[in-house]
Amino acid sequence: MAGILDSVNQRTQLVGQNRLELLLFRLVGPQRFGINVFKVREVMPCPRLTSLPKQDKYIKGVAHIRGQTISVIDLSKATGGPEIIPDENSFVVIAEYNRSVQGFLVAAVERIVTLSWKDVMPPPEGAGKSSYLTAVTEIDKQMVSILDVEKILNEISPISTELSDDVIDDSVGDSIGERVIMIADDSTVARNQVKRALEPLGLNMVLAKNGQDALDQLKVLAEGLNCITEKVALLISDIEMPEMDGYTLTAEIKSNEQLRKMPVILHTSLSGVFNNAMVEKVGAEDFIPKFHPDELATAVKKWLKPSDVS
Repeated sequence: MAGILDSVNQRTQLVGQNRLELLLFRLVGPQRFGINVFKVREVMPCPRLTSLPKQDKYIKGVAHIRGQTISVIDLSKATGGPEIIPDENSFVVIAEYNRSVQGFLVAAVERIVTLSWKDVMPPPEGAGKSSYLTAVTEIDKQMVSILDVEKILNEISPISTELSDDVIDDSVGDSIGERVIMIADDSTVARNQVKRALEPLGLNMVLAKNGQDALDQLKVLAEGLNCITEKVALLISDIEMPEMDGYTLTAEIKSNEQLRKMPVILHTSLSGVFNNAMVEKVGAEDFIPKFHPDELATAVKKWLKPSDVS
């Protein structure tokens, strides 16, 4: 376990190589689950939890950790499984998503594994809208499920997608005519959050479920054109996605003569100073941490200003 704890903060070298590292854990039962190590601040044995009046049914309690009060979510119960009864094998994974810190109670923690995003697939089509998975992969001949944590958090504490009155401007859509904005994200919840936030700008949007899907769609749309911006004015992309991550997608776009002039905004719940260097390295125009609708809309308006779309 010490090896897992020591390695959490030593993983930035994999960013931009279309690779990721998963922290493997179990909930209730033998099924393995994973979370991107870049989201993880710390893994610790389950501390003493304090219940709060009228707390959400998925919140196991709160804990005081390193001077911060953190809500601890029963990850099994939050995904429709039986609740976890904390014991000596239970751990809390402290993670940062969407500018906030949460604790996830898990029944057991295993190890960290390194994978290529090419080996990480979208969940089966039959999983349905109620699925809490963004992706699946195979490790040791066993399926590992990567959870849609953004969906879980949104169900517990929904994120507002409403724009401030001074940001709303439906003339933005008029300025780009019939061209569209593409949104690439492996989380259905995140895609819809972005779409709802940008609708008051009068934009037409198309959606992609991961980086490879976005690249494939862009290449089809670019057929017969001198430049993709004749049809697609801007791409907003998540970074961590199955098959192809957002950094690799951006690098592919910027190396393609038909696609390279299209502005790319990377929009992600990943945090850390390494993002700034990677944004510059792959050639993205902007980086916006998830999720603040006004900041996202302001960035979109910036890159769609008349001088850029004429």
